[in-house]
Amino acid sequence: MQAEINSINKNDTWELVELPQGKKCVGCKWVYKTKLKADGSINKHKARLVEKGFTQKYGFDYEETFAPAARQETIRLALSLATHKGWNIQHMDVKSAFLNGYLNEEVYVNQPQGFEEQGRENLIYKLKKSLYGLKQAPRAWYSRIDGYFHKYGFTRSKSEPTLYYMNKGEDILIVCLYVDDLIFIGSSNKLNKEFHNSMMQEFEMTDLGLMHYFLGMEIHQEENEIFICQLKYA
Repeated sequence: MQAEINSINKNDTWELVELPQGKKCVGCKWVYKTKLKADGSINKHKARLVEKGFTQKYGFDYEETFAPAARQETIRLALSLATHKGWNIQHMDVKSAFLNGYLNEEVYVNQPQGFEEQGRENLIYKLKKSLYGLKQAPRAWYSRIDGYFHKYGFTRSKSEPTLYYMNKGEDILIVCLYVDDLIFIGSSNKLNKEFHNSMMQEFEMTDLGLMHYFLGMEIHQEENEIFICQLKYA
């Protein structure tokens, strides 16, 4: 739990205030989860601070909630293209992605249990950024990453809103986003490295190297071939 709290830039995310008249406060709780590896063994244990978004009211403390996710057909198309061109598929993960989205609405939440500020327990947090559990959190995150991709020079596909591509001379870089997971392929190692470094600077990322497990699929990349299976699922 301490690691989750430490991952939040408090000055950037919220500020302690008194609850304004006519406003309501959203509760929060700790959610525990065990993440597994492709072979079913334990990868890590997680404790996440989650807001009780079911208490929010439309038009009062949230508006848009929709955020797109890549289709399986898009992922398979990227795998097929990488195999055909002989490109490696790189995999990165955004740590606590939903903490990066900026809020347009006024949202107030209780102080996390066990982490109340001494002498100020009667105050609540006014959020500047989203937290997990808020109805608008996925939309806020997608708006943030979409804005960054456009700023970096990517073009978004008209038929797949989570697929981005960028041309530099004769080289091309393709990125496919699935919430906080992204894979990318490109014709230039230099272009791939530049994108990798820019993402590491902009967000807190986990570099997973060559893609080997994604959306329940196990991927084994060899020279001129990619083998896909679902051994864990089976």
